[in-house]
Amino acid sequence: MIQREGQGWRLAWDGSRQPFPVLVGGDGWAVELTQAEAEALRDAVAELVAQHQSLVDQLMPEEEIELELERDPWWLIIEGDRATWALRVMLTPAPGQRALEGSWSEMAAAPFSQALQQLFGQP
Repeated sequence: MIQREGQGWRLAWDGSRQPFPVLVGGDGWAVELTQAEAEALRDAVAELVAQHQSLVDQLMPEEEIELELERDPWWLIIEGDRATWALRVMLTPAPGQRALEGSWSEMAAAPFSQALQQLFGQP
């Protein structure tokens, strides 16, 4: 079992807990994901964070930005400025499957995103 957490976020992987070996959570919520869902989330978060990073030098210090990304089965949004941002995600799976919506605050989003990349490796 691998478990990481910080203020406002939590991430765990336990390969013996099938079909949902991955747990992600924020302030007051948590959900179990399949390995495929977690890896898709990792890839989508990495892409959205990279988009944000590519725009940082173009933003004035007080300027805010909102970026969205839809990558099946995930929809993600980053809201913030050049230094900090919050992350919101929604899982919209196939019919008959569960769905979820969760978010991480400006304080928790970047550490959670980094831990997600480290846990599953870079995309």
